[in-house]
Amino acid sequence: MRKLLNTLYVTSQGSYIHKEGETIIVEREQQKVLQLPVHTLGGIVCFGNVLCSPFLLGFCAEHDISISFLTEYGSFLASVRGPVSGNVLLRREQYRIADNSEKSAKIAANIVTGKLMNSRLVMNRAIRDHGDKIDIATIRRASSSIYRLIEELAIAVNLDEIRGIEGMAASEYFAVFNQLIVDQKEDFVFNERNRRPPLDPVNALLSFIYTLLVHDVRSALETVGLDPTVGFLHRDRPGRPGLALDLMEEFRPVIADRLVLSLINRRQVAPNGFKKAESGAVVIDDSTRKTVLVEYQNRKQDEIFHPYIEEKIPLGLLFFVQANLMARFIRGDIDGYPPFFWR
Repeated sequence: MRKLLNTLYVTSQGSYIHKEGETIIVEREQQKVLQLPVHTLGGIVCFGNVLCSPFLLGFCAEHDISISFLTEYGSFLASVRGPVSGNVLLRREQYRIADNSEKSAKIAANIVTGKLMNSRLVMNRAIRDHGDKIDIATIRRASSSIYRLIEELAIAVNLDEIRGIEGMAASEYFAVFNQLIVDQKEDFVFNERNRRPPLDPVNALLSFIYTLLVHDVRSALETVGLDPTVGFLHRDRPGRPGLALDLMEEFRPVIADRLVLSLINRRQVAPNGFKKAESGAVVIDDSTRKTVLVEYQNRKQDEIFHPYIEEKIPLGLLFFVQANLMARFIRGDIDGYPPFFWR
């Protein structure tokens, strides 16, 4: 089984990252603040004004360490990777399937089924863990509605139908999401999903963690030789990693959304960790962002049982396992893409 490697997140403005021997060094104000052996890293994510030496960029490209550049507040800007890996025949088959609306619809339906099943799990877990603090009847109605939509997915025949079902399920899910916040309710209020920009702290957290997910899923897809820009549910658009967005759908509820709820309900984040920009966007301050990154990394160390491969794996390897299953399906090794269902 593949070893789970760490991701280095550099958030301090003015930091400089460079290579020294077989290590990566982070400096701030010409003082060394961190030194890590290269073999422990699978990726580097730079926030805002963070510089990387040309030698580091070349070294990481050569050793398959992805580097992503984000704005200070977490919006994706660019990524740097080495030569494309994987069998060109695999990518050619990926493109052929993406051009076939019927085959794309079957994959998209499986992905959305995984997302909806995992969304129901988040709601049902809330009933189990916080039944005395939430409106159980309302959440059960939403969960039942999503279950009926899962049944509709089984007979959906085209991408427009599948996207419509996904949209209806998202409306049901986010309509009760505020109910799942059981602590700091006056300070963390969720009315609707908004982004570009996020207009409240809950949406700011969701958008930030979704960005981290995209980085990890994109890296996993490139590792197994797939093109992260050509998806089946998310169609081609310049600059959009369609397949990465496809694959992350089933992870959103159980990794990102649950982490946001945990951060708020356990008081690991506070309302003073967010500020409103002149544009109206709500942004996460540096201290809170570091807290989120630490908890995200910790969450990736948790062990889970994967029902398809029947093994216990660190949560952080889930992206690679699902990317590998997608590649196996595209090659024709398995009959269909099996989405991940959280148990």
